[in-house]
Amino acid sequence: MKRRDLWKGILAGSLIPAAAAQETAQRTKGLPPLTIKDVKVITTSGGRRSRWVFLKIITNEAGLWGIGSANNQYQTYAVITALEKHLKPWLIGKDPNRIEDLWQSCNLKTYWRGGPINNNVVSAMDEALWDIKAKRANMPLYELLGGKARDGVACYDHVGGRTKEIAAESVQASLEKGYRHMRVQYGEGGYGGGGFLRPSEGSRPEGGYQGWAFDEDVYVDTIPRVFDYVRSKVGFGPKLLHDVHSHLTGSNAVLFAKRMEPYSLYFVEDLLAPENIAWYRQVRQACATPQAVGEVFSNPHEYLPLITERLIDFCRTRVSAIGGITQAKKIATLCEVFGCKTAWQEGGENDPVNQMASYHVDISSTAFGIQEENSFPPVSHEILPGTGQIRKGYLYGSGAPGLGLDINEELAAKYPLENIPNGGPYGTDRGVDGKVIWP
Repeated sequence: MKRRDLWKGILAGSLIPAAAAQETAQRTKGLPPLTIKDVKVITTSGGRRSRWVFLKIITNEAGLWGIGSANNQYQTYAVITALEKHLKPWLIGKDPNRIEDLWQSCNLKTYWRGGPINNNVVSAMDEALWDIKAKRANMPLYELLGGKARDGVACYDHVGGRTKEIAAESVQASLEKGYRHMRVQYGEGGYGGGGFLRPSEGSRPEGGYQGWAFDEDVYVDTIPRVFDYVRSKVGFGPKLLHDVHSHLTGSNAVLFAKRMEPYSLYFVEDLLAPENIAWYRQVRQACATPQAVGEVFSNPHEYLPLITERLIDFCRTRVSAIGGITQAKKIATLCEVFGCKTAWQEGGENDPVNQMASYHVDISSTAFGIQEENSFPPVSHEILPGTGQIRKGYLYGSGAPGLGLDINEELAAKYPLENIPNGGPYGTDRGVDGKVIWP
């Protein structure tokens, strides 16, 4: 290449950013700088006794706003207060384009960071800011995140039953609906089903707890036999999952994972509580049963070593619980580098806004593994037009700009939050001696 041609190329390259800046300036000519004009906190039961908390960020550009989820079923009013009294006055007047800067500032402005309440606040803000940016670009959010890496977002179905026969039948029914992935739970008593002693059964302290009592050894003995029966009936085509919900400890967790190995599970979820994650090293050494972890994680230092040391196969955090789209995209990239996958925890009491935030990260990431199924009553689709739809085991967004959702605030107000009895705690299980079992 001649020196003159080389310099022409360098000069042309240096002009590209300037040309792009000029194009942006031309499109926004005559418009004032974009700022956050108002912030609204919108709450609703969603038509099914949910405790949904949404953040609506309104800009000074006519009709331009974004929505994010601050979902927290168990400390709902703490999140509402944090949004209204602490985030709103801090956020008004700021530039919504500076998502990364606002994320870092919001994460640090409480001084003590990494906790669930502030994570909900940061997540709601972050999702709403990405919604604004993609709407202004007039494209679905996944386009700004790199475009589609797949055609749809696969979801797993929730199946199971009180008997092994019903569990096998429910897997077959799910296959007929188009699902390939099914989480199979079993027995009575809630999570940990298959490991409970009935009320008053077993040796109990005098005058002590007499309700359903979880027993690790019973669980470790029962569940593998259930999956042995299910596999004998449905074969190894369906991709089966199971959620332990952190009910096991130490060597029992290792033994359970080893005993589940012959049944080729897609993953076993949350063998251990966050307090016991060091045991995943022993689990990995003992067997090849894939592990999904992170539903109750709120601090990066909980999942970072598990991913980077390749001790788990799926990162199971909830997008609105770990910092929103910005953090979820970083986690997905980290997973890609270390051979892990994402399986965002989006079921249960979660809402359509966070479901769509997860969807846009999923469909644009090569680290995606699976997403949890969640469906909503018809009135929720009216409250939030553009709510995602699941068809034959795949989640689809609306294709509209941004997250793809609108919100009917008047209709949402007709379904207010109901009274939260006893403060709305998560219901924990107990052992035969009355001890609380970690969820």
